[in-house]
Amino acid sequence: MLKVGDYVLRKSYGKDILFKIEAIDKYQNVILKGVTYRILADADIKDLVPAGGLRSIPNERDTIDLIENNVSKVQEEHRKLDTQRMRKIGKVLHIDGDAFYLNVCLKYYESLGVQAIGENVAETVQSQKVKSLIEKYNPDILVLTGHDALQKGGNSDDLASYKNSRYYIEATKEARKIRPTSEQLVIFAGACQSHFEQILNAGADFAASPNRVLIHALDPAFIVERIAYCPFYKVLDVKEAIKYTITKGGVGGYEVLGKSRDGGPVSY
Repeated sequence: MLKVGDYVLRKSYGKDILFKIEAIDKYQNVILKGVTYRILADADIKDLVPAGGLRSIPNERDTIDLIENNVSKVQEEHRKLDTQRMRKIGKVLHIDGDAFYLNVCLKYYESLGVQAIGENVAETVQSQKVKSLIEKYNPDILVLTGHDALQKGGNSDDLASYKNSRYYIEATKEARKIRPTSEQLVIFAGACQSHFEQILNAGADFAASPNRVLIHALDPAFIVERIAYCPFYKVLDVKEAIKYTITKGGVGGYEVLGKSRDGGPVSY
């Protein structure tokens, strides 16, 4: 008998993604949360099979290898920076609807040398909290993320077909009321299959998901690192911004100025 907290796979989707059961109602309808992808899904309990102790599946283990390789590349880039310089890196406020994913991202921000503050805020109330959090932490870069999904068979142009895209749009608009430009605040917003175009139209600089695909939990962290380490006088183009992200077609946006600054003199 399946229960809340179990790891499961969906038969109808070829067991392609590992999920954790979040809730089961009296009609045996199940709410699922992706283990490594930022997706929420509904399912009939009859469509689910136990993952059998798995905490990752073959395609996800390949992704783990890619992540480790990308982290090593970023760290090598940082080592090549002039160690005799003083360098101020852009500060990040990461607002996440999922506490587990938030902690994973904070771990990777640290390994990537990015100063980040995390707040676990449900997608539905991010628009209510974002202004006070910006005023409290004064970040250079804002991440608004969590979970999302496009309804199966839904109209990709219709915002009503998305679980949480409207909340990222509302939160982005609220953030722009107090930080109107990307020079003041660079914004990444969205999650799996989010309405990319409308999130950008709301004022985000980068968003998910241009191809309406699932995005990896760490995609925001890798795009933020590029912004945080790019010099403030240099334009970061989109190709460079998404260089180390995990999901092809998962995130995109506009070119922006970077957020790092050199200083000196260096004291000895």
